[in-house]
Amino acid sequence: MAEAYIVDVVRTAGGRRNGRLSGKHPADLGGLVIDALIERTGVAPEKVEDVVYGCVSQIGPQTFNLARTSILSSKLPESVPGVTVDRQCGSSQQAMHFAAQAILSGTQDLVIAGGVESMSQVPILSAMTTAVKAGMPSPFAGEVLSSRYPGQEFNQFDGAEKMAKKYGVSKEELDQFAYDSHVRAAAATQEGRFRNEVVPVDVEIEGEKMTHDVDEGIRWEPDLDAMRGLDPIQENGTLSAANASQITDGASALLVASEKAVKELGLTPIARIHTMAVCGSDPTMVLEGPIPATEMVLEKAGLKLADMDIYEVNEAFGSVPLAWMKALGADYEKLNVNGGAQALGHPLGATGTKLVGTMVNELRRRNGKYGLLAICEGLGTANATVIEMM
Repeated sequence: MAEAYIVDVVRTAGGRRNGRLSGKHPADLGGLVIDALIERTGVAPEKVEDVVYGCVSQIGPQTFNLARTSILSSKLPESVPGVTVDRQCGSSQQAMHFAAQAILSGTQDLVIAGGVESMSQVPILSAMTTAVKAGMPSPFAGEVLSSRYPGQEFNQFDGAEKMAKKYGVSKEELDQFAYDSHVRAAAATQEGRFRNEVVPVDVEIEGEKMTHDVDEGIRWEPDLDAMRGLDPIQENGTLSAANASQITDGASALLVASEKAVKELGLTPIARIHTMAVCGSDPTMVLEGPIPATEMVLEKAGLKLADMDIYEVNEAFGSVPLAWMKALGADYEKLNVNGGAQALGHPLGATGTKLVGTMVNELRRRNGKYGLLAICEGLGTANATVIEMM
């Protein structure tokens, strides 16, 4: 049976909006993590057969096929092709799935998958706002779609509130989860748990040269009472800026190899991509997809949630992983154990493979076997992946 192995995975530390990474061109960030993979694995650059990158806001500096511009900003030869995909917040997770599928089909043996998002340079919804300003029709909701879901705006903030209401997630639980995210992220950083996955980035801030290698969004001494006191995003809502993901700049990438490539190139895999799934769900709920995607991937894998040593469920909003946990009966102590996007940030197109890196390093630290990754995505889709450590 064919296997798709993860040889190594790297990421930049998250940069806050208009923070340390805001001046870095997204293609340079994409090239930087490619070069780190090549250096760490010792793979000859010309052996890489493709690069699949995720990016959500493909406009401005992130347009014209960011995977290809990242290749041309790296040490890979011009002969290596690249393609950029948009599965919304799960874009780099989907990039990994596409890479694994190429390996499993036997059509390729060595593929880099990852993603980039510079949310400082290309703000979220840039494509939509640019279209509106240019007098174009609604970017995605045409006459047929609008008539199928009359009166619906497909709003992620509405979706997050709907998730909290449907699954009985209180504001107290959301604020506590946000607090725990920062506490866990700070502890993980101080204990060096991210050291193996983070690639240092040389930056210059106000004329001062420095190295960016620590996630910039962590609150080192979070104040739970202050979090509880923040105004909700929507009137009478449960969600606030404290329990939503942070706008973040960053890049991440991993190297996927076939068994043939592992043997011929003398590579040492750290994990294998055990099972993959992707599904659609109610687009008006927007963010519910991780629940059916998890059920689907576990059924395909022949495993149970109890078999997972840890799980990463993206904290786009705190209500998503907490609703997921309540719906599936998951263990809070296994959920986002090193903090999540509320503390570490959510660089959209880079988040999927970023979380894979955090997960495999934590599994190795715990001597665990299985990890589960699930990410909610715009208009009600979701990817789920089971990773097995070697």
